[in-house]
Amino acid sequence: MNYQRKIMPAPIYVVSGGRGIAGNNLVQSLLIQYPENKVPVTIVSQVADEDQIFDVVMKAKADGGLIAHTMVDPELRGKVNELCEEFGVSVVDLMGKLADYLDETLDVEPLQHPGLYRELNHQYFDRIDSIEFTLSHDDGMSPQRLREAEIILTGVSRAGKTPLSVYLAMYGWKVANVPLVPGVPPPAELFEVDPQRVFGLHIGAGQLIAHRQKRLQSWNNHKNESYVDQRAVRDEIRKAMFVFDRGNFTMVNVSSKPIESTANEILNFMSKRFQYGGRKLESPYHGKKED
Repeated sequence: MNYQRKIMPAPIYVVSGGRGIAGNNLVQSLLIQYPENKVPVTIVSQVADEDQIFDVVMKAKADGGLIAHTMVDPELRGKVNELCEEFGVSVVDLMGKLADYLDETLDVEPLQHPGLYRELNHQYFDRIDSIEFTLSHDDGMSPQRLREAEIILTGVSRAGKTPLSVYLAMYGWKVANVPLVPGVPPPAELFEVDPQRVFGLHIGAGQLIAHRQKRLQSWNNHKNESYVDQRAVRDEIRKAMFVFDRGNFTMVNVSSKPIESTANEILNFMSKRFQYGGRKLESPYHGKKED
């Protein structure tokens, strides 16, 4: 039998004085043209001095990698190119030619400020970050990162946690939601975060059963009787209320309410409890339980 050792492709280091998003997007948009390429890409961000440049060049030299950089500072940009040439490291200057052209043709002094595009469009990027955070913290995922959420929703299945989370995320809020499942204890992290940021969604039994029946029909599953049994559902709601009380969470009744109304109610609570810093709300709580 002929065994062939698979050789991993050399890595690409995306080096940036900012967050490296623009460079990474460009590299990824090209790599996607090569299906199953398995080229490892590492973002080296916030590069601000020659020592950092030297370190990444040495790393690229050691593993035969390539450096693709978007350095806007001409001195640092030149240093990257110089060190790569000196140590025989392949380099792609993603900014240099265009920057040189603009320097020659525009009668304007460049600001040389890394991450300026993102800074000027922070609301858009905040919204994207919030949506990504919310989707990765849906339905109880990554409970160890609950402290990073600005708003946390909890409640029984089909109380509307996910659509409400996504709606709030569209306005730039990082939202996590935690399901309360019969027989499964809530994650300990739920009781370790600032309770002023946690909202328990309460819904009437009749409406909840109706939502669940539609869900079962969409699943073509008519045998899960406990999921829509009135007595079991009422008990589930009652136990959820105990969780809300235990954590000192704010209960929000979502019965027969549109998402917009519930979202406004939650944000009204937030604005009363915290001080605005732009859209962000800064808490004096810092994630510690009050005595």
